[in-house]
Amino acid sequence: MAVLTAPEFGRAVRALTDHFGVERLRDKLGNLGAFKQRKGLGTADALADRLYRLSGGLRLQSAPTFAFTVVWGELLRAKLGEDGEKKLEELAENVNACLDPKERIVAGKEQELDEALSAYRAALAEQAGQEIAACDMLLKSVPAVAERLRATAS
Repeated sequence: MAVLTAPEFGRAVRALTDHFGVERLRDKLGNLGAFKQRKGLGTADALADRLYRLSGGLRLQSAPTFAFTVVWGELLRAKLGEDGEKKLEELAENVNACLDPKERIVAGKEQELDEALSAYRAALAEQAGQEIAACDMLLKSVPAVAERLRATAS
């Protein structure tokens, strides 16, 4: 899994608040043990900042990381449904076919990888929107693919 920057993490949390609302998201995360104090968490930015610090940007195996993962999964299930998830799994196989066992891009498969990523992004964006698609792809990407995604996004 790629390491998200603080701004990327903030975008993901804003996508969650757009879907759940700030109060509901704060309560879901709190109930899952992401944080003990809910005071001062009245905005998406405040939630993102606290969650990013407590989860180490999702690098730590901790309750905040677990809580974020659970609510992100809820968001995707709500947007995609079972058929959408199956379609994305098939498209993800095309992406993975361009990676070696050490999760590096296989030399000569860059074009194939770009096409697979484009197909995956289009299918995900169709169901969940561009912002969620961009965040989800970074969340699920190995570092080599995340670098490529960031380079094509700018």
